[in-house]
Amino acid sequence: MSKNRYNNDVHQFNNLQYRGMAMKIKEIIVVEGKNDTNKIKQAVEADTIETGGLTLSKETIQLIKHAQQKRGVIIFTDPDFAGNHIRHKIAEAVPGCRHAYLPKKDALPNNIKESVGIEHASLDAIRLALKNVQVEQKPSSESITHDDLLRHGLIGASDAKRRRELLGDHLHIGYANAKQLLKRLNMFNISRDELNEAMLSILESGKEND
Repeated sequence: MSKNRYNNDVHQFNNLQYRGMAMKIKEIIVVEGKNDTNKIKQAVEADTIETGGLTLSKETIQLIKHAQQKRGVIIFTDPDFAGNHIRHKIAEAVPGCRHAYLPKKDALPNNIKESVGIEHASLDAIRLALKNVQVEQKPSSESITHDDLLRHGLIGASDAKRRRELLGDHLHIGYANAKQLLKRLNMFNISRDELNEAMLSILESGKEND
């Protein structure tokens, strides 16, 4: 996403706030803890379910299944290994959930002893992540391949990790390692044209060299 587009989106959100029209989320948002809930409720009008950490109880899974049936679910976990593990477990147990991803750079704490998390993000970053939720879909007949990733330097290149980080932020699908990226691109039905356009935008911005 370009800086100008990001600023325009943030401006639109701020205008809603000023007019007393808080962004309202119909689905129930699944987060990891109470601090995440508190931060999200500052940013938008929404209900949450807290997983309470890595260990997902049967009761929590059942609650999420019920929420998905009644109102729909958005999984919004921290952009780290634990958050991705929780997201994967929920997505496997409760098909059809939507996904919101917060860039890691927006979830960094001020205190180096704390881990990254939604609780540290700005309200604008949270709103933007929830505006750009992704939906799991069946892969199209023209799925992205391993060769596409090689061609764009997303794997097998010295700066591949940086490129994957930038691509994840640009497409709002979060960072994925080399093994996960292909699956995630096809899971969200990202077309080859979308991938090409995203990588062209990233290369033109020069951010991969930052």
